[in-house]
Amino acid sequence: MERGLFVRVASPQPLPGTPETVITAEAGVNLPPWMEFRVERLVEVGSRVAQGTPILRDRRRPECLITAPISGRLSELETGAGRRLTSLIVQAEGSGERHQYDAKLALGELEGGNGSTALRQLLQSSGLWMRLRSRPFGKVPEALAAPAAIFVMAVDTRPLAPDPRHAIGEDNIARLNFGLRALSSLCDGPLFFCQDQGPDIPDAHGRLKIVRTGELHPQGLAGLQIHRLFPARLARQVWDISIEDVVAIGQLLSEGRLPETQVVSVAGPGLREARLVRCPPGADLRELCYAFMSPGPRIILSGSVLDGRELRWLGFHDRQVTVLERREPTPRHWLESALRRASRPEPVIATAAVEQALGGAMPGMALLRALSVGDDEAAIDLDVLSLVEEDLALVDYVTAASPRFSDLLRAALNRIEANT
Repeated sequence: MERGLFVRVASPQPLPGTPETVITAEAGVNLPPWMEFRVERLVEVGSRVAQGTPILRDRRRPECLITAPISGRLSELETGAGRRLTSLIVQAEGSGERHQYDAKLALGELEGGNGSTALRQLLQSSGLWMRLRSRPFGKVPEALAAPAAIFVMAVDTRPLAPDPRHAIGEDNIARLNFGLRALSSLCDGPLFFCQDQGPDIPDAHGRLKIVRTGELHPQGLAGLQIHRLFPARLARQVWDISIEDVVAIGQLLSEGRLPETQVVSVAGPGLREARLVRCPPGADLRELCYAFMSPGPRIILSGSVLDGRELRWLGFHDRQVTVLERREPTPRHWLESALRRASRPEPVIATAAVEQALGGAMPGMALLRALSVGDDEAAIDLDVLSLVEEDLALVDYVTAASPRFSDLLRAALNRIEANT
């Protein structure tokens, strides 16, 4: 039986079925907090860049590279302590030039079935390597790492998320199948394709396994499916990637160019009209939302109401934007506030909602207890290595616990990684 929860979030109307293309006047880069990107510049500030041009490389991990989200001028690049990336902005200029990559060696390698060296180099030089997530720890894979399995996510059960099928039109089916063949060459194990209950999306081939998921959250998260079907281990990496990024791999191989846009939903109770758009990676969220907001103070989240962050630019892995009403906190008496600060954190009550928030796939209270007390050995036994922060976002939502369990999870993963 399917386990999970339906998170009801008000939105003015259902999302339209066909996305409109919106190229924002500016685009930036927002990397996840755990991705400590140490900047090595490949392009100087003020230079003109074509869409898809490599502009930054990680000094410690040269396989991690960022490309220009739009064609234009690199107007701002700021770094913080340790040359960590803090701000990157590209202003749109010109007629939409696109960077061309040479994919001949990778194509020949793929057709001949003689390894994956050229393919890896192409994915890394184009920035698509950073779209892969390796578990355990949820980081970008090392340059020469080989996974035991790869999960392709063609479903998303987060509230107000776009249907990934919108990213797959007739033109993209061939690119998708090409991208899946490329991923198969990186992995000797199974390739799991997680989709909804509808007709098969990809063409069947040898190691491809189609997995049909439920409609309740968190059934559409990679962590839950990895835990159920092929758990990650310290000595066994499992990668996941979104269907749209697999299409991008197919387009890079077949045409030598990166896609200009990705499908993003713009919804939430703070809007007059919900939208489905094709916009550049790192699109300006203000430009996507401001003209469609209802009156009053608003919060723009990159991501869902469960795991979104208040940002200016579309997050690196995000495929939705949520606009919420900003509610001012009710003032408390100073004595009540002092007592709350002095009191110990309130206990989490074992309820069915906690188990449902983990999809009924693991003993929820035992996992939360292990994270709360820092028992990393017990957490490993409960398969914490298959999870990342987004997999516990629904738990945070139903428990309202402080500190958040997603933060405790990241702390545990960091400790385990440091000790391995």
